Formats: sequence, C-alpha cells, structure tokens
Amino acid sequence: MTTSSPTATTAQAHGRFIRGSVSKVRRVLDQIRGRSYRDALIMLEFMPYRSTGPITKVLRSAVANAEHNLGLDPSTLVISQASADMGPSMKRYRPRAQGRAFAIKKQTCHISIAVAPQTES
Repeated sequence: MTTSSPTATTAQAHGRFIRGSVSKVRRVLDQIRGRSYRDALIMLEFMPYRSTGPITKVLRSAVANAEHNLGLDPSTLVISQASADMGPSMKRYRPRAQGRAFAIKKQTCHISIAVAPQTES
C-alpha cells in the first residue's frame, strides 16, 4: 500500500493489485463514502462481501496516515473520497473438450480511500 497527501487536511491510502472485480468493490465503497470512520468500520464488519477485507485494510491505513502524519483525531475523520479503478487482468487457461483452451481473466483492482476531518456545519 502506498500513501500520499495532496492537501494538508486530507490523508490517503491506496491498495493496488487487489484480487477482485471493480464492480464488486465499488458496491461496498458506495455504501461507506461520506460516513464517519467508526460507522464505516461497523458497516464493513457486518457486510457479507469478500471485498470488505481489503477495503478495511486500506481504510485503516488511511486513518493511520491521518493520525501519524497530520496529527488528526480518528474519531473526527470522515471518508471524503473512495474509489476503485481497474487493474491488470491475470490471464489463465482452462482445458476444454477436443483439445481446446478456454481463457479465464482473473481481475484485479486498485482501491483509493481519502479521509478528512469532519466539517462543522
């Protein structure tokens, strides 16, 4: 996982080459975007999807970056951005009838999560 900080109040974390399709990861990210860190962790804990494991890992990394690099309190953090982009596909082949080969594409994705302190409004 790599980290970067484009602005002074936003901390990011990236998970690259995560096995799983982009659409399955995006359906989870859409649920947690805009939520507080605590609410997002609770939601991820009880969702029945396989992609919640890597997403939780990237989210915890983003919050650790905010806490360590920017000195922010984790209880005040909100998920400001959450996205998943397509990664390279691993190409595998499966034998089929009469000597033919059937291509299988094992998809990967890149997960990006940014957290920022909650704005008082």
